[in-house]
Amino acid sequence: MNPKSPDKWLVFTMVAIGVFMSTLDGSIVNIALPAIMKNLNVQLSTIEWVTMVYLLIVSSLLLSFGRLSDIRGRRWVYSRGLAIFSVGSLFCGISYTAAWLIFSRAFQGFGAAMIMSCTPALMADVFPVSERGKAMGLVGMVVASGLTLGPAVGGWLLSYFSWQFIFYINVPIGIITGIFATKLLRGTKADISHPEAFDWPGTFFLLFCASPFLLALTHAYQWGYTSTQTLSLLLVSLLAILGFIRTEIQSPHPLIQPLLLKIRLFIFPVISAMILFIGLFTMVFLMPFFLMQPSGFSVRQAGMIMVTPFVFLSVFSPLAGILSDRIGSQILCTVGMMILSIGLFLLSQLTPLTSPFPAVWRLAIVGFGISIFNAPNSSLIMSSVPPKYMGVASGTVATARNLGMVIGIAIAGTVFNTVFHTLSGGVHLKEYLPALESAFMPAFRYAMLSGCMVVMIGIPITFFRGAGGGD
Repeated sequence: MNPKSPDKWLVFTMVAIGVFMSTLDGSIVNIALPAIMKNLNVQLSTIEWVTMVYLLIVSSLLLSFGRLSDIRGRRWVYSRGLAIFSVGSLFCGISYTAAWLIFSRAFQGFGAAMIMSCTPALMADVFPVSERGKAMGLVGMVVASGLTLGPAVGGWLLSYFSWQFIFYINVPIGIITGIFATKLLRGTKADISHPEAFDWPGTFFLLFCASPFLLALTHAYQWGYTSTQTLSLLLVSLLAILGFIRTEIQSPHPLIQPLLLKIRLFIFPVISAMILFIGLFTMVFLMPFFLMQPSGFSVRQAGMIMVTPFVFLSVFSPLAGILSDRIGSQILCTVGMMILSIGLFLLSQLTPLTSPFPAVWRLAIVGFGISIFNAPNSSLIMSSVPPKYMGVASGTVATARNLGMVIGIAIAGTVFNTVFHTLSGGVHLKEYLPALESAFMPAFRYAMLSGCMVVMIGIPITFFRGAGGGD
């Protein structure tokens, strides 16, 4: 019996809602972190896990759920992902402690990973080859819209409602979309399963590669950088990495194709993309605190200011993609990295603001740098791999991007907390007071400079990767 063919635009709408929710939720929470920290009465090193754990779970499980969707069917994974995401959102909304909120965000990230892992394959199922580029471009616009609107929507909601509402709003949308997906995809290609083995050991090791490392990085300033806790967690992370490598080499159905790691124009651009997002998210994590605390902007004003780089990403990314088709990606990506490093350096020089403009034009530089880099780099990655591995390559790129985000937050939090803790005489940032400005501003400055330095490392990596076929 041949699988039925659902309307491609109905499938796109369903996928767009899922992608928009999961990307919006990754950006909307950042603007709410100061309010959550104050309401739950916890310090910055704890509250940063509200964002980090979500990105960490998504990063760790994208490849695994992509593989599981090939085995159990994409309808099975996608519809359950929407259900888990909705339940996780409800748990986040009713959280009354930081620990419960962090656990709920992990559960929510579990569902988000299931949703994101199916997106490219669902598009490939219903769109012919001649239209897939257009379809993927539209999905990319949805992702950019989620990132762009997150700070603004979050700022608006927090102006009228409590922070819990940013999670409650996901629940009805997720449930309705899940029911719609179950019915729409039944009996289609997305409902086909393949009785193959799932790489459980690889999934286990992948999950524990980053988690202990980030936990050590986040709390080392409290425990001591050579303390037993810190060194033990780093050892666990190293053993997990070695275990994952060994498992993938021996597995007949590995999560990461070893062949891809031998392609220079795949692996180096992936590393560059991760570095770019490390630098970007040092800014994304700390800027709301700077705007709302020493600068004194309202949450709504801060949300509108934080939209700036993502507006530039939405506007200039398509233009950079068109330009890369003509002149290649090497120069564009290198220049983009350079501009981003300049933007982060300029942000490090900010002093408490009385008007938004000094922050806006610096954030515009950051957004311009990202937009020049992102589309050409993604195009090079996908054109450098054999067609049969495009799905795996897409999952690998998404994993690297999310790991860059979470590592960027961890680095920003570590540098900020270390400097702030030292200059404030051992105080942990829970609730900002004007007397803490002398500790806050140097801590913010060093954190932005750390992001700048990471991106500067990415400049030679991006340039000396060599030229691609179109370069």
